[in-house]
Amino acid sequence: MWESFFNYMNSTVAAIGRAQEASMIAALRNMELTANTYARMWGLDTEEVIQTDRRFKDDAWQENLTADVMKQAYLITARWMEDFADGLETIDPQIHQRTKFWTKQIADGLSPSNFALTNPVVMQETISTGGANLARGMQNLLNDMQKGRISQVSEGSFEVGKDLAITPGEVVYRNPLIELIQYSPTTEKIYEIPILAIPPWINKYYVMDLSPENSLYKYLVEAGFTVFTISWKNPDESVLDLEWDDYVEMGPLDALRVIKDITGSERVNTVGYCLGGIIQQVTLAYLARIGDDTVNSATYFATHQDFSNAGDVTVFISKPEVEYLEWLMNTSGGYLDGRNMAATFSMLRANDLLWNYVVNNYLMGKQPPAFDLLYWNSDGTRVPGRVHSFLVREFFLKNKLKEPNGITVKGVGVDLGQITTPTYTVAATADHIVPWHGTFLMRELLGGPVRFILTSGGHIAGIINHPAKGKREYWTNDSDTTDPEEWLEGAADHKGSWWVDWVPWLEGHSGKEISPPSIGNKEYKPITSAPGAYVLEV
Repeated sequence: MWESFFNYMNSTVAAIGRAQEASMIAALRNMELTANTYARMWGLDTEEVIQTDRRFKDDAWQENLTADVMKQAYLITARWMEDFADGLETIDPQIHQRTKFWTKQIADGLSPSNFALTNPVVMQETISTGGANLARGMQNLLNDMQKGRISQVSEGSFEVGKDLAITPGEVVYRNPLIELIQYSPTTEKIYEIPILAIPPWINKYYVMDLSPENSLYKYLVEAGFTVFTISWKNPDESVLDLEWDDYVEMGPLDALRVIKDITGSERVNTVGYCLGGIIQQVTLAYLARIGDDTVNSATYFATHQDFSNAGDVTVFISKPEVEYLEWLMNTSGGYLDGRNMAATFSMLRANDLLWNYVVNNYLMGKQPPAFDLLYWNSDGTRVPGRVHSFLVREFFLKNKLKEPNGITVKGVGVDLGQITTPTYTVAATADHIVPWHGTFLMRELLGGPVRFILTSGGHIAGIINHPAKGKREYWTNDSDTTDPEEWLEGAADHKGSWWVDWVPWLEGHSGKEISPPSIGNKEYKPITSAPGAYVLEV
């Protein structure tokens, strides 16, 4: 008892000390800002007291003295609020994380860039257009209120099956939960072991098949791979009674069975993205327990293993919030509306995915730019209540995935340590949904060899990064260290897309080159052309 009391008092003193330090730094910055303001009034050049960000990139924020002072005063205050919240880190890490998150939400919302009268760029636009920007912005606001969400792309910018998800292929299998798409080969020879891609079911599958110059599936097909993907049904009353076991059985297991029948290959390489990666792990652990070696290699994109480090999304997943979420799903027809999920993820990057569009759409009166990734992000799906409750309770709250036999599938306890499949896993430095330090644990939890790749960027942009764009960078390191920071310190830095590292690795796990298989077969005849019917459901 005394030891606990002593530790608590030490933490409290440390928290008070950090709060006082934050206040002192803020006071000194404000004094410097005052001095700089007087200097500018006398025509002298000064340095900014605190680093700005993209919200204030327009020259108007620097050229207008009042706006510049207001901007810097706001940034000093926002930094003080966040530093003050950091004082709770020594007392309770969970309270610290929640306080830091909501403090940042408040600080972001109070930015002078978000209000017409305090944003010099908006004021200039209002004067030059005679207020037409605000009239257009009001119309944009009314339109978004009808849709129930903030528009991130212009209406009609893209059409699925015409501009997006247009890699040629056929739906070769359909059950009440999935459509299985087989893509048409474009090379004379292909690798004999096919690929099954498992996207998350909280979004539509074409995140990996966006516009042609941004499509991972097209890139793989042109590299000589036979690619299949699952397209999940947008849940309605017909699938609301399904459980987690049904998703494993009717999803990856059904898809693997059909792929083996069509291609004649006894082995399949799998690729799982985010939630698709989670169900991929569960499926592989289940197959390992029953002695089925169908999966030849596995690739994971931004996938959790240890949910004790689940990023900012954990601020929405405590026991009271999960109970509220379940009540909301029960009163909304048995599923979670995709708009709720989209709003949650937008809050994780509020400046980029929320306030940026408030300023552009409502204050500047403009239409958002056409961006395929953001169109996909807006094309949300419903989430079935039972499956979602199982996910947040058993995985996020209880963190059972990493426990041997913590999760049971079809009556069989699964253990990640029994997965000996060669693994390639990719994490992103700026991923707020799946922090890379947590993903790094896959090297310890799985029983087989793991190649870990760290890429710059976020949860989507870090993964979907075509080499032709020449953007971003990635890091590799074959060290056996279990310390992620030590791994990064010794990692080799490579410019460009990590795809150029992954394809050679896949080639080494895909067998010899053969003639392409047919699209479907007598048992599984093509039903309709890609992208199929499920992805178009609203």
